[in-house]
Amino acid sequence: MSGAGGKAGEAGRPDPRAALPEGIRELRLAMDAEWRRLGLHRGLTLAQELEGGAVRHPGCRLIFESEQRPAELTLPDLVERSRRMAGALHGLGLRQGDVIAIQMPNWAETAVAYGAAAFLGAVFVPIVQIYGPSEVGYILRAAGAKALVAPTSFRRLDYRAGLDGLGELPDLEHLIMVGPETPDGAIDWDELMARDDGHPAPDHGPDDLAAIIFTSGTTAEPKAVQHSGNSLVAELFNGPTPPPDTPGTVSLQPFPAGHTAGLCAMLGPLAHGYDTILLDSWDAEKAARLVELHGVTAMAGTPFFIDSLLDAAEAGAGDISSLTHGMTGGAGVPPSLIERADAAGWPVVRCYGATEGPSMTAGSVGDPLAVRACSDGRALPGVRVKVIDADGQALPPGAEGEVVAIGPEQFIGYADPAHNRDAFTAEGWLRTGDIGRLDERGVLTITDRMKDIIIRGGENISSKEVEDLLLEHPAVAAAAVTGMPDQQYGERVCAFVVREADRELDLELVRAHFFASGIARQKTPERLILVDDLPRTASGKIQKHLLRAELAAEAGTRPC
Repeated sequence: MSGAGGKAGEAGRPDPRAALPEGIRELRLAMDAEWRRLGLHRGLTLAQELEGGAVRHPGCRLIFESEQRPAELTLPDLVERSRRMAGALHGLGLRQGDVIAIQMPNWAETAVAYGAAAFLGAVFVPIVQIYGPSEVGYILRAAGAKALVAPTSFRRLDYRAGLDGLGELPDLEHLIMVGPETPDGAIDWDELMARDDGHPAPDHGPDDLAAIIFTSGTTAEPKAVQHSGNSLVAELFNGPTPPPDTPGTVSLQPFPAGHTAGLCAMLGPLAHGYDTILLDSWDAEKAARLVELHGVTAMAGTPFFIDSLLDAAEAGAGDISSLTHGMTGGAGVPPSLIERADAAGWPVVRCYGATEGPSMTAGSVGDPLAVRACSDGRALPGVRVKVIDADGQALPPGAEGEVVAIGPEQFIGYADPAHNRDAFTAEGWLRTGDIGRLDERGVLTITDRMKDIIIRGGENISSKEVEDLLLEHPAVAAAAVTGMPDQQYGERVCAFVVREADRELDLELVRAHFFASGIARQKTPERLILVDDLPRTASGKIQKHLLRAELAAEAGTRPC
């Protein structure tokens, strides 16, 4: 993969920043040096942080709540198992710099797989659990993955049945599966864990490539986001949830491990040392019982998680009065949700981040309710945020423009040089593609987006990917896909379609078309609106802001 090669970096190793434009690369290197001087980059690989976290917090527990694979690990347990698995992977022939893809639920094996990759000096690629064979195959090829770790089955999904749909995988050498009935040609995880092949000692540095996380971005082609050990460790220490430096915190973590938020939540205890309960699937009634059982004080989640947990508590599923901190984000967070949680005695705040920079801003539970309900908080320590106009000039408080940001947890560039060309300002700040405003106190409010994505339940969905697949249907003459406001998921996928003459089309036909494609079912349009024409500019560009405004007015979305 292009991001893994290029100019030599520290100790002669490939520099993952080689894909950056030359001027931006020099600016980012200077920023890295400044972050090291300020202690925001700790100079630690993820493996070193695993070891350090186990020493600082030996009693910290990771509790994996699962019907299929329940487990509990202390941080020293995690280190011991990760080292052993790293040795087993080394015995298979995997080496420093090799890419290991991991499509796993919130299971103990997932944390061990991430840790093993770190101790091996390999690059791990988390894959979102909902992705189907089409998306997974693309990611494996794009990343040049030499190994894939996946369950044999999870809930209603049989991953063995989807293997044929992955396509040609010229780099893949090992398929490692967790669970019963491992298919022919695959390696059983438990058998692999039982091997004793020693502990590899890679020559791996904190600036080396540690993880590649694919994001839908704005086009049908996912972007490969590169993170170093320094950027990942900075995020673990800088993340706003669970609240830092709060003794007695117990955290409930519902985000899937293949999602950036889930990855950071799973590894976060290395930095903060709080007991963490991880759910492999969301069940609001079970979550309410766990809050009561463990005295959970902090939880982050999509608006759907927050709303359904409140529903379950009101229905008597469990006492959630121990909760003192909540965090949510993504598109379409209704102010009424924050107000509802507040009325239940649970202060919830909003945050803002992306795969490229997992935590940029966050609110504080000490902020007034009106601020928490209607804004996305202030820049986190070490992070700088500003709003710029079309010429790149900073705008005054209250003016809307593009949000740009820079901070120590920010990625080190996309693997594909083409994706980096327009991703940064002339000063090296990330162009988020979101529209927002800063007030005189430095509080950010995201108001719209330039990038064409739908954020459903915390997952980015490329509108173009959905449109391209729609246009393959013989009954579709033109299509525009956008997010429609939704109380549970923030947004759902809505398709405005112009039909071909004399062709029939309804939502069931669209669903069947998407099911046959092999992509994640969450990308399937959940509403179909047939129109005679789409609103366009004089140059022919579809005016999606008009479609979004129509849907918002229909939903009665209340602005702040």
